[in-house]
Amino acid sequence: MKNIFVLVTILGHLPVILSAKRKGSDNMKHILIVEDDNLLNKTLTYNLELDGYTITSVLNARTAAESLKTNIFDLVLLDINLPDGNGYDLCRLIKPEHPDTVVIFLTANDQESNQIRGYEAGAVDYITKPFSISALQRKIKAMFAMLEHHKPAKDIYEDGSLFLDFSEQFASLNGKPLALSAMEYKMLNLFLKNPKQVLTRQQFLEKLWDVDEKYVDEHTLTTSISRIRSKIEAD
Repeated sequence: MKNIFVLVTILGHLPVILSAKRKGSDNMKHILIVEDDNLLNKTLTYNLELDGYTITSVLNARTAAESLKTNIFDLVLLDINLPDGNGYDLCRLIKPEHPDTVVIFLTANDQESNQIRGYEAGAVDYITKPFSISALQRKIKAMFAMLEHHKPAKDIYEDGSLFLDFSEQFASLNGKPLALSAMEYKMLNLFLKNPKQVLTRQQFLEKLWDVDEKYVDEHTLTTSISRIRSKIEAD
């Protein structure tokens, strides 16, 4: 029996792994609204929150830049004429640091030259005021649906305290970052892909070898399992 690998016994922290919850991308999208018209800002916030989005709303470029340092946004709705700057410059700051963040300009500047400048700054759309809130809501919904359709599904496991993102090789335990080696990610991923299965030591070694294309001996396997347990059971 010592050659039998049963996941629940090896990784006691993961009893729920037999019914592992693998996720795609999170449906809760985070939108940053940068609009100095207080009424329009509140109206956008109210309606987009009703649509189920998480909203951060600011009135100027400085606060927007601060928010971008501490948050990752799926979408930025950006005015051009701001009290302390302009949306073009802010958009140029966003794209290098957050290439996956979509920017849509909402502005009263309706000249063609302004629109071209907006697209050149990195925006995907340029909407002139006044505009229909309902039409904007549907545009945003359609845009997110299209992006989700073309985005590769993430390989994620989460049980409430342990979070594993195999695509990005990021892990956390009770909200604190957890350092795992590439081999440890591969081992945990193999466990998750074989729920309710009993694997012999040889079978597990063969699967690891197939994934990594490098030979893994039994000593390395035993040592890696011990390290995983110590990290996961640390708290």
